[in-house]
Amino acid sequence: MSNKKKKKLTPTQQKYQRFAKDREPKRPVLSNVIRAFIAGGIICTIGQGLQWMFMTYFNFTEVTAGNPTVAVLIIISVLLTGFGVYDHIAQWGGAGTAVPVTGFANTVASASIEHRTEGYVLGVGGNMFKLAGPVITYGVFSAFVVAIVKIAIKALGGM
Repeated sequence: MSNKKKKKLTPTQQKYQRFAKDREPKRPVLSNVIRAFIAGGIICTIGQGLQWMFMTYFNFTEVTAGNPTVAVLIIISVLLTGFGVYDHIAQWGGAGTAVPVTGFANTVASASIEHRTEGYVLGVGGNMFKLAGPVITYGVFSAFVVAIVKIAIKALGGM
């Protein structure tokens, strides 16, 4: 709570705030970080294995193997979300499962599953991108800004 809000509290409310803070359980930050690192690392290792498989058995190049690898990771994530397994993995792994593309696929799929009773258009279609929409918007806008900066640097360097 900010100091400005604390000043507006009565002495009894301030005492209660201190009382509640003293009894609040401590968060296991180190173990959360380690679990996130392990979960994200396993997801990335699976992705690297898939990329290697596409390069070895299907004669993809390192560049062209990226797209099918991401597609397979998304499909696996959506299937695990549909079966209710991804939620358990995400509960254990925390941010390690939210950062890769699998976390994005889980977000879209879980919103779709949750709102399917409202119909396909208004339920699934209308709610699918409520959480994922800002992520897409930010990604597109960031790519636009980076492209403008790159073009500006090239133009200034070429003079």
